[in-house]
Amino acid sequence: MLVYDGIKEEFLKSVEQDSIAEEIETRIYEKMHRATARNEFRAWENSLEYMYKVLNDSQIPSDAGVAIEYNIPQTSKRVDFLISGYDRTERANVVIIELKQWDKITAIEGRDGLVETYTGGAVRQVVHPSYQAWSYAMLINDYNEEVQSKKILLSPCSYLHNYRRVEDDPLDREQYQEYLQDTPAFTRGQVGRLRDFIKKRIVRGDREELLYTIDHGRIRPSKSLQDAITKMLKGSREFIMLDDQKVVYEEILSSSRKCMEDGRKRTLIVEGGPGTGKSVVAINLLAQLTNEDQFVQYVSKNSAPRNVYRKKLKGSVRRSSIDNMFKGSGIYVDADKNVADTVLVDEAHRLNEKSGMFHNLGENQIKEIIHACRCSVFFIDESQRVTLQDIGSVAEIAKWARWEGSEITRMELVSQFRCNGSDGYLAWLDHTLEIRDTANTDMAEIDYDIRIFDSPQEVYDLILEKNKTSHNRARLLAGYCWEWPTDTKNSSDYHDIKIGDFEISWNLSGTQTYAIDEESVKEAGCIHTAQGLEFDYVGVIIGDDLRYINGHVVTDVDKRARTDNSIKGIKKMQREDPEKARKVADEIIKNTYRTLMTRGMKGCYVYCTDRNLSEYLKRCIGRDA
Repeated sequence: MLVYDGIKEEFLKSVEQDSIAEEIETRIYEKMHRATARNEFRAWENSLEYMYKVLNDSQIPSDAGVAIEYNIPQTSKRVDFLISGYDRTERANVVIIELKQWDKITAIEGRDGLVETYTGGAVRQVVHPSYQAWSYAMLINDYNEEVQSKKILLSPCSYLHNYRRVEDDPLDREQYQEYLQDTPAFTRGQVGRLRDFIKKRIVRGDREELLYTIDHGRIRPSKSLQDAITKMLKGSREFIMLDDQKVVYEEILSSSRKCMEDGRKRTLIVEGGPGTGKSVVAINLLAQLTNEDQFVQYVSKNSAPRNVYRKKLKGSVRRSSIDNMFKGSGIYVDADKNVADTVLVDEAHRLNEKSGMFHNLGENQIKEIIHACRCSVFFIDESQRVTLQDIGSVAEIAKWARWEGSEITRMELVSQFRCNGSDGYLAWLDHTLEIRDTANTDMAEIDYDIRIFDSPQEVYDLILEKNKTSHNRARLLAGYCWEWPTDTKNSSDYHDIKIGDFEISWNLSGTQTYAIDEESVKEAGCIHTAQGLEFDYVGVIIGDDLRYINGHVVTDVDKRARTDNSIKGIKKMQREDPEKARKVADEIIKNTYRTLMTRGMKGCYVYCTDRNLSEYLKRCIGRDA
């Protein structure tokens, strides 16, 4: 959807008359039924004055198409500025410009395509402007059939009109050169260069013809995108499906195809414990349905699994259009009905009610996902809800499916491929942590390497040893009982976790893929970087929030770190309903450690800060711990 569209001549006139921001505001209200915030209004006024200077050149055709705030179909992403026309060879061209008002950025070492800048009232990690413009161009190119069939060339760039470039500027660091090469970033004082970029591509105007073509293009994955994900998946043995994974896969495939044939909504709920292959099924469905011309997206609340699976598919390839297949769970806030064909929601137990940076957008993520697609698939394990904001449950999904008139199918993945194929360990863990009573009171007959150590150093040393023999598939994880200070998040020299003589850093914020990075074995991961992923071996440090007192496993939410957002809101709940707060906190803490202790397929090695808990776990194992 184009919020504002016209030709260059009309745009310049609107800016001269100081009416351009009001025109955009009016059209947003008419087309999207939402009011415009004052800071957004001022941003248009500021940035579009600079674009006036750029386009105020007689060599840029007066009838070239101009669009502002193009909402990419099936997404919540909006392109700031587009210019359309034809080059000297009469090839159709559209220039995409991402506008930024930033005046300062910091490069982030070790993070592909990310920078740090002040935005939204705080210093935040955001994508490099050239990466952002490039990804928007790739998204349009990969999913707009008119762009593909008519071979419309998309030329992305970014324009930071307040940014004063200096020698060895962080904007131009080596890690960003791959994006800058094809998607240049223009800064303050470079109006001439940006004009030249446009004039090379727009020689003859089109009177908005190309913008109209793109805006009304059918959404369909390109052949190159289909070929890319097929090739990547075939090259990865870990995505081969086994037993009931294949059964569930075929059932979902059949239901999704029916949705395309009869137009009816269908919601499939797939329950499965740790290691049952929920993500394997989801990735295979993503590839197959994309190859059947469906618009499909893999969605998760937590960024860790989608970052890792995306990187596993891509391998060493940094830039790939499959990046746009992996999305956060809050992207459907303003989505129209059935804008997507199939949405695959992994870790559905982690879904939230509200979306956005400040958790103030939308009504309910589950409702919005079901509303936005014909076929919605939720992979869920209710015992892995680990924050106060997690609302994902089978009942909640079913409620909103009925609200949307969607047919509901429930399935289950039962074969345990984690924990050495034994769900006996899981039952023992539930019994031992007093989550639920089971018949598995010891580990005597269960073939799983669970050991309790008397020092964190012993656990860490064993993890380092196992990592060498398991092809980088061993990690140390910890409960969130130690602070993660903002100013040291990127420093491996600062050790957040200190227990006696043992010290280690939390996983650095400079990585998006802690689970598979070669050097991250030297850091401690947490629930947020490990959930939804698996290793061969895990070491788990249990903090003071879980202890053994008077014959019972007890939790203490006050021992959680202040930087832990998973319990945000618990203080208020304690004042209003102490008993409910106690039960909720108990569930979150025990589910957290249950999740951490089920990340290892072959073994789990534990250290407890509480000596009584350590001795209790050793007794419960019932063999040499």
